[in-house]
Amino acid sequence: MDFSPPPGGDVTILNYALTLEYLERKFYQEGLANYSQAEFVAAGFPDPFYANLQEIYYDEETHVSFLSGALGTAAVREATYSFPSTDPASFVALSSVLEGVGVSAYLDMCLSTSYITIAGSILTVESRHSSYIRAALKESPFPKPFDTPLDFNDVYSLAAEFITAFAPGDPALPFKAFPALTLQPSQYPYTAGSSSVTFTHAYKNALAANLITANECVYAVFFSGLDTYYVKTYVTQGNSGDLKISSLPGPSGTQLAPTGQVYIVLSTADGVSSKVSDENTISGVGILEVNPVGQRTGVF
Repeated sequence: MDFSPPPGGDVTILNYALTLEYLERKFYQEGLANYSQAEFVAAGFPDPFYANLQEIYYDEETHVSFLSGALGTAAVREATYSFPSTDPASFVALSSVLEGVGVSAYLDMCLSTSYITIAGSILTVESRHSSYIRAALKESPFPKPFDTPLDFNDVYSLAAEFITAFAPGDPALPFKAFPALTLQPSQYPYTAGSSSVTFTHAYKNALAANLITANECVYAVFFSGLDTYYVKTYVTQGNSGDLKISSLPGPSGTQLAPTGQVYIVLSTADGVSSKVSDENTISGVGILEVNPVGQRTGVF
């Protein structure tokens, strides 16, 4: 993917970070107001969990205050957000996704030396949030030896799913959201090296948008840690226009199996003659929670 700095330098990148911090702050603010400590306990989370969520909210509030203060009059204002959680369990599941995305976003900040240490300091805290939430969900707090960097448009595509409107008059950030990628739900946990994945209407939607031509090959590209995996898709039978892969990638050569929070885009790049980029991405970003080959167990 393209990890080069966007136009506008530090100001653009800090506003991008501020937009993400606004999103996280609002998410925790609403969740703590909508669900009580007793409801979290009834959902199976321990007594201190609600208090720790309050601490996470305080961290996000502090990040917002710092970034908006550093930007001064150049700071974008808070957008309007909508989150699909309906109970404590779905709130915590979405929290895990957002914290993982936050980690991936800060890995690609490309800031000058004036701000790189600050971004790194926020990154480590976001990583702690992610590990804590993953452990609460009985998922590995550290599923892979490396975290997964995502480029600006990948992260913006994920954030755009929750943004309903930007503040009037604020300049648009120089990023684009890819066409949405919908993963067909699976009744079984995803496991590296075996599980199939179906991308609902992905072929039909890409054809209709003139992003591919008929019979053009489309690849599912998976990002996990520092590894990138390319898997050729096929069009399912019938009129749904779905794309599918028969099996998630497993370990290969020096690549570890995709594990934990894994990101997916669809692309015309095959990984050999061309590499995935913003220019050849046709939809994304999807997210899967993937079990490793030979699931490791532990007390989390």
